[in-house]
Amino acid sequence: MTDTTPQNKEDLKDKYADVYEYSNKVLDLISKLDITKDEAEWVTRETVQGFRDHVNPGFLEYRKSVTKDKQFAAVEWKDSGLNCFMDVNGKEYIDCLGGFGIYNVGHRHPKVMAAVTNQLNRQALHSQDLLDPLRAMLAKILADITPGELKYCFFTNSGTETIECSLKLAKMYSDRRTFISTTRAFHGKSLGSLSATAKGVFRKPFLPMIPGFRHVPFGDLEMMRKTMECCALVGEDVAGVILEPIQGEGGVILPPEGYLKQVRELCDQFGALLIFDEVQTGMGRTGKMFCCEHDDVVPDILCLAKAFGGGIMPAGAVVATEEVFKTLFPNPFMHTTTFGGNPLACAAAIATFNVLIEENLPARSAELGDYMLGKLRNAAAAFPELVMEIRGKGLLIGIEFQSDEIGYEVSKAMFDSGVLVAGTLINAKTIRIEPPLTITSKEADRVIVAFENALVQVRELGVFN
Repeated sequence: MTDTTPQNKEDLKDKYADVYEYSNKVLDLISKLDITKDEAEWVTRETVQGFRDHVNPGFLEYRKSVTKDKQFAAVEWKDSGLNCFMDVNGKEYIDCLGGFGIYNVGHRHPKVMAAVTNQLNRQALHSQDLLDPLRAMLAKILADITPGELKYCFFTNSGTETIECSLKLAKMYSDRRTFISTTRAFHGKSLGSLSATAKGVFRKPFLPMIPGFRHVPFGDLEMMRKTMECCALVGEDVAGVILEPIQGEGGVILPPEGYLKQVRELCDQFGALLIFDEVQTGMGRTGKMFCCEHDDVVPDILCLAKAFGGGIMPAGAVVATEEVFKTLFPNPFMHTTTFGGNPLACAAAIATFNVLIEENLPARSAELGDYMLGKLRNAAAAFPELVMEIRGKGLLIGIEFQSDEIGYEVSKAMFDSGVLVAGTLINAKTIRIEPPLTITSKEADRVIVAFENALVQVRELGVFN
């Protein structure tokens, strides 16, 4: 390795001695799969203190179900098989949160890990100037696997970046500036995507939003029609309608039968683009490779992220028709990102599609989803005072409770029994069951038992009667 030690300059090891020593200790811990009890206690203390003093103390309150008191919290340490992880004390949890939909092919799937490791051994990032091969190859895979005439791709690092790109594409496609989103929608929290997101608590501190966004009730086709008509009458024609085929953060809200197809027809009638946000519903989650395939509806722009990187790399993609995407042909630098489509992310995504196909995970999601949905409903039937409704498609399942407090107590009880679930960002009364699509039948049964036992515990508390 080249000697880069500066001559006749201040020794950084002296100036930053504490940082150097601390970072060495952390690097030593990173190198270990298993740590001692003393090391686990140190990691826990440092994590809690670090969140309190330097990250955000609000997380210690927000994550109450995993934070026992001001000095202790469950601290994640390593994956355990495809569907579980362990905390620093060696307790194993079935992951039914799945990173909010990241782990469709499981934790550290061997094929995805091998693809990323092999690429890392050759080249991690690219020069930004030469053509990078994996970006081209992944784009071809997406063009082949997505429905309809979706053809061209732009790669991102996250869901909110994907939404930002889709909105800019829609604006460049026409001279229109109006967008229709829906109530209870969640599309991200950067300023453009936040303008499409619905929850007021996320929006109010940052008002005014990007102008031109209107929200209508999800599933209300007539209201959407009237809104489009009014926009046309006043010269503010709609550039695009952005929808989640199933609202994930909104509480796993399924659309009425035929709704997506009717929205497609409305967009065609009024000359608006249809943007599907499949950041959470894509990649096999709902029992099809893409959720829109259940209704045989093809958008003009498809947004992907979360599971796109195989649970290994942060990655996302926008896939659009040539008609829409060609506005970027004259100047591809109109919208760019330094790390989007990097070699490691592309390797992970290519391997992810390979695994989804090889293991037929969309079909597995449909089968296990039907099984878990039926069992969860049977378990909840005896607790109408606690559970309002259980709904879902594939392995995207929402359990809505009679109150936020009940949902919290059930989540906490399930966590204590070794099953991680969590509420949604828009609808706090609803918790999600969103495990890896690789979850086994035995693990699914453990989740169902944990849910039923949690309901019994909450009923016995007696405070919700």
